[in-house]
Amino acid sequence: MIQQQVLSATIDEIKNSLKCMAYSGCRGFDCSKATIDIISKWGTRIGPETMAKIRIDLGECKRCKLSRTRKNIVFGAGDPDARLVFVGESPGYEEDKSGKPFVGPAGQLLTKIIRSINLSREQVYICNIIKCRPPGNRNPETDEIETCFPFLKRQLAVIKPDFICTLGTFAGQTLLDTDVQISKLRGRFHRFGDIKLMPTYHPAYLLRNPEKKRDVWEDMKQLMKAMGTV
Repeated sequence: MIQQQVLSATIDEIKNSLKCMAYSGCRGFDCSKATIDIISKWGTRIGPETMAKIRIDLGECKRCKLSRTRKNIVFGAGDPDARLVFVGESPGYEEDKSGKPFVGPAGQLLTKIIRSINLSREQVYICNIIKCRPPGNRNPETDEIETCFPFLKRQLAVIKPDFICTLGTFAGQTLLDTDVQISKLRGRFHRFGDIKLMPTYHPAYLLRNPEKKRDVWEDMKQLMKAMGTV
């Protein structure tokens, strides 16, 4: 408690000092309102990490070029205590419009996949590697992934799932830190830290290549067996 009081007092002192410097016309430091606002939020980091704190830190993110074209940040949705997290690649048109993950045609197929393993969307958590739609639904670029991935890692640290199912090339390669093709990654469990990870094809890919649905079903059967939801 004493440490929290000292930290809060220190933050207030820094904030007030910057305000005074800004009022006096000092240009030696960044005394802008944006900087003062950031410092004001430092105290919110006291205590355990939560989804709410991660969302506050993300803010109206301008950290990469996708902020110039997106309509909404798509943070994630579902049970923050879920045993299973689905991680996709990036939001699409419908997701950017609504601010919710996997609500378009690929999302409708994902809902069916989740039901096929005897779960509902409310029982899992659904998110993406990046939280803003790339223009024209192009592939995420390296700098965009590197900028956004730390927020996903924080989300996973809060959820502490037993299982992750990655959907598509970029999700699987990013979490496994590999450039191996998804066709060679899928079909067996990998590890993300202490979490069992099953890579599989993205639902959008299945809409274009319905013959691959059988492969995804095989992956889901392994996931069901491991989770005990058979």
